[in-house]
Amino acid sequence: MPTAVASHILVSTEEQALELKQQIADGADFGELAKQHSSCPSGKDGGSLGQFSQGQMVPEFDAVIFSDLPLGEVSEPVKTQFGYHLIEVQQRVM
Repeated sequence: MPTAVASHILVSTEEQALELKQQIADGADFGELAKQHSSCPSGKDGGSLGQFSQGQMVPEFDAVIFSDLPLGEVSEPVKTQFGYHLIEVQQRVM
């Protein structure tokens, strides 16, 4: 079963997700932005979700985690029933 280690920032609007993605591109720290802006409880841990298996997350989220998104690169905003996520995959074991 494929596994991954990832972090995310969860916000309520695509606009806010895009603003944060730009801040990261400009050099802001992903973990610090997660602590400041993420509405997920993982935000207090810098957005870290730890290690999990394929199928444990909602399908839209899973599809990005186990895609060809380069490790360490921040995804485009991903819409789920929870809001908009920016996802950064640190490790992927297929």
